[in-house]
Amino acid sequence: MRSIKKKIVIVLALFLFLFSPQFIKLSVFGDDTPTSTSTQNSCVVSSSICKNQGITDCNACSDYLNKSQIDLRGKISNLQGQESTLKSQIAIMDNQIKLTEYQIEATQEQITSITLDIDTASKKISSLQESLNNSITVLLNRIVATYEVGTIQPLQILLTSGSASDFFTRLNYLKLAQAHDKKLIYDTQQAKVDYSNQKNIFEDKKKQILVLQAQLQAESDQLDQERQAKQDLLSQTQGSEENYQTILAQTEAQLASFQGFVISQGGASLLSNQTVCDGWGCYYNQRDNQWGGNSLNGTQYTLADSGCLITSMAMVYTHYGHRDVNPQSINSNSSNFTGIPAALLKYSITANGVSSQRIGASIDSVLSGGDPVIVGISYDGGPLPDHFVVLISGSNGNYIMNDPFTPNGHEISFTSHYSVGSIVEIDRVSF
Repeated sequence: MRSIKKKIVIVLALFLFLFSPQFIKLSVFGDDTPTSTSTQNSCVVSSSICKNQGITDCNACSDYLNKSQIDLRGKISNLQGQESTLKSQIAIMDNQIKLTEYQIEATQEQITSITLDIDTASKKISSLQESLNNSITVLLNRIVATYEVGTIQPLQILLTSGSASDFFTRLNYLKLAQAHDKKLIYDTQQAKVDYSNQKNIFEDKKKQILVLQAQLQAESDQLDQERQAKQDLLSQTQGSEENYQTILAQTEAQLASFQGFVISQGGASLLSNQTVCDGWGCYYNQRDNQWGGNSLNGTQYTLADSGCLITSMAMVYTHYGHRDVNPQSINSNSSNFTGIPAALLKYSITANGVSSQRIGASIDSVLSGGDPVIVGISYDGGPLPDHFVVLISGSNGNYIMNDPFTPNGHEISFTSHYSVGSIVEIDRVSF
């Protein structure tokens, strides 16, 4: 009898140990108990600028790049307030190029950081989900087993117990084990839900990366354009201050002519619903609110007040089948511009991958062949054109035009607004 009681005590002790909370925690979860979803990674600085400065901490790198951008913007602003010289303009361009480089580095740092977060978290979440699924299976089996034991009648427990104390201990333990298992599986399921939510958060971070990658591409394109603009300036001026001042004066004079025309017409207020497309092509208005307020190649001028030639060229593009081209298509390519500032349209341009040239011509001979003509008008009688329009048909001074400034200036009479004698430039467009 003593031997039997001894065996019962040993079995009970083993039973209590196996079903203790500490053993359950170790056997089911091991070291992967789902207590938190930490996604902290070892910081890796990717910025070459920060590395050159000896900065190895990610937060310090981000702070340095942001502060540098603020400082560079301040330098550019100060330089723009100085007298315009070749030296000051080169300094502005150099600082703008450097600013864009810092912006690119900052964007790349963000992409690197988020990519590391996603990679680490995805692996951890995947592992935890598998562990949680396995744990739930084990726990379900344990609960079934516990309740099967719990169906034993108290009388049976009493008969197999060595004493009253032993009887109550076994009875109470079954209740405690059942309650513990129910709570444990609830906590496990809740942890699974939490990890699922965490995964959704990181899916959002993946979307952030797509946005940052698009931003990075735009900044890279901007950097290329800024570097090219500097090379163009050096090429135009040949490093000569005298040449710089000459080009500056010519550009300012032409832009002043455009502004004078706009003032004479009552200002360049924005318009709506101006575009009209038909068998000829598309009529565009430079003041259309789709693009009229946009800066002319990043200068202080806008398409609404100085974009008559750009808009005229866009209309001609559509006549030859390139209907995806509009004024902003031409304006978005900085290589299309010259002058100081670079706000004057070159004679050779590219829009949406299609190149063209403006070539001097005779109005009637071009129109008779079914091709349009772009003409520059000196509204104030000066040597420079104040405005550009597209002549689409007619002869001997009786012309029909698309006027990019006049509201709804689609297929209207040229002489109802301007005189033939005011024409100072005539161009046909060759592709």
